[in-house]
Amino acid sequence: MQAVILAAGEGIRMRPLTETVPKPLLKVAGKPLLDYTFAALPKAVDEVIMVVGYRANQIKKYLGDSFAGKKIRYVYQAELEGTAKALFEAAAYVKDRFLVLMADDIYSRNDIEVCLQHEQAILVQRSQKQGPGGKITLNKKGELKNVEEGKTHPAGTLISANVFVLNTEFFNYEPVKLPDRKNEWGLPQTVALMARDFPVEIVEATRWIKITVPEDLKRAEKLL
Repeated sequence: MQAVILAAGEGIRMRPLTETVPKPLLKVAGKPLLDYTFAALPKAVDEVIMVVGYRANQIKKYLGDSFAGKKIRYVYQAELEGTAKALFEAAAYVKDRFLVLMADDIYSRNDIEVCLQHEQAILVQRSQKQGPGGKITLNKKGELKNVEEGKTHPAGTLISANVFVLNTEFFNYEPVKLPDRKNEWGLPQTVALMARDFPVEIVEATRWIKITVPEDLKRAEKLL
């Protein structure tokens, strides 16, 4: 099985730490975030497609042609236009059903394995406090209906953790441009568009450590 790991972004909110180092190589407890990403991949994954952009050579040098027993292929995203456009860069290389996750958050392998029990799935987490994220709404069957980006969702909101199980039907849908964003097309929103025709199951995460700002690195160390 293939996994697509999105690692092209500049990590602007992590500056000054990302001025010379790409965000996926920032360290938590002495290990780059990419180590945690690969550790979360189920054994079923034997090939990883890395979508790279900002300071791509550092990521390529660190991972090489294989890492943690996974063969690696690199795809370059020249224009950083959001996660949906990033995944479309890998469209020519993915086959059948595949996994998608971010390179700079920390996930549980068990959660991802639960996602793989479904034909299509999205990993979510219920927020403990008010804050930003992709708000998940469900249809009458409890499946994915919509994803709404926002800065002030209330506590208890289901938030997208940006892990997906998809198939190649996804690439038949036009990427969804985020409102009020000049050049950003959202992956969760595009998955929600696909969900109108292909049900996407909801899986609640037992552990998702979101890394957005420098303080999150210290918080992650405590949680780990």
